[in-house]
Amino acid sequence: MPPPHRLPDYLAYVSLHPSGALRRSTRRVPVLLRSCHPEPTVAVTVFVTALAVAAGHGPAGAAAVGAAVLAGQLSVGWCNDAVDARRDTDCGRGDKPVAAGTLPPRVAAAAAGTALALCVPLSLLSGVVAAAAHLTGVAAGWAYNLRWKHTVLSPLPYAVGFGSLPAFVVLGLPSPSRPAWWAVAAGALLGVGAHLVNVLPDIEDDLATGVRGLPQRLGRPVCRWLAPCVMSAAVLVVVAGPPGAVGRPGWALGAAGGIVAVAGTAVPSADRSRWPFRAAIVVAGTAVAQLLLRGSDMAS
Repeated sequence: MPPPHRLPDYLAYVSLHPSGALRRSTRRVPVLLRSCHPEPTVAVTVFVTALAVAAGHGPAGAAAVGAAVLAGQLSVGWCNDAVDARRDTDCGRGDKPVAAGTLPPRVAAAAAGTALALCVPLSLLSGVVAAAAHLTGVAAGWAYNLRWKHTVLSPLPYAVGFGSLPAFVVLGLPSPSRPAWWAVAAGALLGVGAHLVNVLPDIEDDLATGVRGLPQRLGRPVCRWLAPCVMSAAVLVVVAGPPGAVGRPGWALGAAGGIVAVAGTAVPSADRSRWPFRAAIVVAGTAVAQLLLRGSDMAS
């Protein structure tokens, strides 16, 4: 593995040489899959592909959207494990293959670069403007991993990354369209909420290793109650934002999302578990379900 100060250069290098990196990584596919942050990767890919169908993409268009999002999520997940290799090892993160010693950091970095290289042409299948929106979101994820997680602006890359997803879906439609403000706003709020609950179990470890993003500065008690407020706001925007009256299914989904958002962080025993993050995925699922009911309204 290269020295920590050279790791960004190494990631850039492997992104330009994907074929060799891929050959070295194929023997470690099962371990790589465990290292890519599989739960959020799968959830985001499935949700955005479903949104593409609801918004009006045909089978080929929806498949292109899903493939691009999957590549982008994989690149961000592997980049995270490669960059955090030393910190995760110091914190005894046995749940991460790199920290557990079953995956060399250079292989995670190579996989991240390969996925990033594939993400560019896959995004371009939806058009240049749509690709620009999606790649901006992926770049935000990389920026968070490499630098912004250490700053008070740590929620910003999450807001940009998640907010770019509905924009990517709508901008890639066959007929020129603009994404509705409420769809982008809801995505950004879901991203900020996901950031808060993702950090919640690791706040002490982060502070001990020098990571001082906004959640770490706020502390666990504040994040426990701020996260469900942000997630509930995202669901409310999805329910009330589209034009027209809100039907019973919409209110029911909104209520369900709010209940899960609060339950995810209300139990003190959840502070050190991954339940809050899994609850956030469920909340995102209720928001996506509401979007599926009003998919055609995502384009303004």
